[in-house]
Amino acid sequence: MIARQIVIHQDMEATAHAVAARLITSVLDAISTRGVAHVVLTGGSLGIAALAAVAVNPARKSVDWSLVHFWFGDERFVARGSADRNAGQAEVLFAELDALGLDRDNVHEMGSTDEYPSAQDAADAYRALLREEAPTGAASPAFDVLMLGMGPDSHVASLFPNHTRSDELGAIAVHDSPKPPADRVSLTMGTINTAREVWLLVAGGEKAPALAAAQHRVDERAVPASAVKGTDATRWLVDRAAAALL
Repeated sequence: MIARQIVIHQDMEATAHAVAARLITSVLDAISTRGVAHVVLTGGSLGIAALAAVAVNPARKSVDWSLVHFWFGDERFVARGSADRNAGQAEVLFAELDALGLDRDNVHEMGSTDEYPSAQDAADAYRALLREEAPTGAASPAFDVLMLGMGPDSHVASLFPNHTRSDELGAIAVHDSPKPPADRVSLTMGTINTAREVWLLVAGGEKAPALAAAQHRVDERAVPASAVKGTDATRWLVDRAAAALL
């Protein structure tokens, strides 16, 4: 039976540091077991705070970061230098890991408007990149940890309620997004659910109704977060405010 776990921390800062410690341990375990680790990052206030917490955690120095591949669950289709890009915000971690052996070729960013004429082209390119790094016959690597934020509407990555759904594997273009910008690139639900562990990082009282709804029943269309599951474990790492209605 797949483990589904809700871990409640005092506040967003405590949650971020707990996620950081858990991530470092998971990466070390993956490298020890398989010789490589594949991690999918998320944006959002808690997602970026967690990366900042990894960057100052003393245990980061015990990881061979040259063996870690970083991916992204979604990205806004904007210019590469835009402050809205998840990849740019993740520099809070990457800049620290450069001195610890990070191989920038293993940081797999989704494309920007500087590189591709459309979000569809960027999605096609990311789908091909996922396949290149995947085991034979698979559409993507076996992600060891895939982190997601969740919006107050229960969206994860750029999969929005009653808007974005796909039976494809890999990455898709998202158009007319309910949340700007209109064009995005996102991993599909099917690809998210191939990860060994999926972690949903949720903080803030405005997320409490969506968090409660996601625990009630699986409804991918109306409550996308409810349909997320890892093959080994699904972990909801949340603060007290977000958990207020559980």
